[in-house]
Amino acid sequence: MKIAFTTSGENLDAPLDERFGRASKFLVYDLSGDNYEVVDNEKNMNASQGAGVQAAQRIARTGAKAVVTGHCGPKAFRVLTAAGVKVYNTEAKTVREALSLYREGRLREAAAADVDGHWS
Repeated sequence: MKIAFTTSGENLDAPLDERFGRASKFLVYDLSGDNYEVVDNEKNMNASQGAGVQAAQRIARTGAKAVVTGHCGPKAFRVLTAAGVKVYNTEAKTVREALSLYREGRLREAAAADVDGHWS
């Protein structure tokens, strides 16, 4: 199973970005192979509108079944859940910490968006 993490870095020790749609990158971790790829989100990060929806569509195309982020807005949340992607919010400081919390079952699946759209 693949899990996407919002980040600004290139590895597991990179900071977890609290923003979903405007995160500069996604680290997509494959639990079955214990490896990852980094997906650039720069185009969506600078979009004047629709960043969350476009980022959600990009995540769905990676095959990820979960996304771990600080916050997720309503439009992105709808697109993710419609694509069968579970959303988990966390205050973890790094991707590695968030991955550890996920593996330990210490993250709770979000039932709804936790911020309004267009926040920064």
